[in-house]
Amino acid sequence: MFSSLRTCGMQWPTVTVMTACGPAQAIAPAVISASRATDIPAFYAPWFFNRLQAGHLLWTNPFNRRPQHVALTRARALVFWSKNPAPLLPFLSLPAEKGMACVLHFTLNDYEDEGWEPHLPPLEQRVETFRRLARLLGPERLVWRFDPLLLAGHLAHAPDACKLLLDKVERVGRAIVGCTRTLIFSFADIADYRKAQCSLRRNGLAWRDFTLPETAFVAQGMARIAASLGMQARACGEATDLAAWGVARAACLDPELLLRATGRHPDMLQTAGAHLPSLPGLPPARGFRRDRGQRPHCRCLPAKDVGQYDTCPHGCVYCYATRSRQTALARWQTHDPRAESIAPTAHFQRRDGAS
Repeated sequence: MFSSLRTCGMQWPTVTVMTACGPAQAIAPAVISASRATDIPAFYAPWFFNRLQAGHLLWTNPFNRRPQHVALTRARALVFWSKNPAPLLPFLSLPAEKGMACVLHFTLNDYEDEGWEPHLPPLEQRVETFRRLARLLGPERLVWRFDPLLLAGHLAHAPDACKLLLDKVERVGRAIVGCTRTLIFSFADIADYRKAQCSLRRNGLAWRDFTLPETAFVAQGMARIAASLGMQARACGEATDLAAWGVARAACLDPELLLRATGRHPDMLQTAGAHLPSLPGLPPARGFRRDRGQRPHCRCLPAKDVGQYDTCPHGCVYCYATRSRQTALARWQTHDPRAESIAPTAHFQRRDGAS
């Protein structure tokens, strides 16, 4: 018998888990997101899979700092987000052993000349990781993100900045052709994220928004590049409808993909807001739930994100999730892979922006 708890507009079932301090109530979501807030595959893969084996973890709400237990035993899908998921490779057989589908969003940018992602492995190495993951996951469950598209530094002033960005996208895409079916991108919304503004200023980088003609030019270029590589271009969280230029609106936590990956498990149908057919052989009703805890134009399926802000040491100059790389690096270096949470709950502070 399950009770339920409503968070971010979603009614999650609750179960009792046995923690280090005794029994506790935990939400039991069907979809785990790991993570929009930090790079769990790159830095915390042993911790996450230790928690998967234990069946639960402890997460701290960044708004009110209250800890929340999250049960993993009823998860049907794990969605990973990473810029360097190579440390994930030894663990990828474990979700299937527990009856869980696995989807990976791999942000594979080419900002090496700009130095905007200074602590990532070389692009060539990340491309090889992408290819290895494609062999393990297949092209449908491995999603390529070139994200964000950013006009900063020399690209803020170059007259051919948009063409330069598209050239970067095409070069990366040709290196991974056949490895994925989806290219997701977004235009950087620096004005919405104080942490990103502070980071860019700290790195001496001026930035500007894309003009409407530039947005149209880039969207059309992304659609053309994706189509030439056998992919579909999708835009993440954009207020502007880019369909006229061949770009669909993205649902990064894609209900159709996750339903296929889980064999349309009843728990997934319930999470998606789809319904089992009343007669055998009929498809479930369409019209999927959206995660109301995300940005207004986000179309993602409801999921529980289990990452924590200020724990990612990548040090990307446009980052919205980390105030200080030094703080994040210290937390990573001192975290305990056997602990219930990524870092002690007392470490987490309020964040200043939406995810």
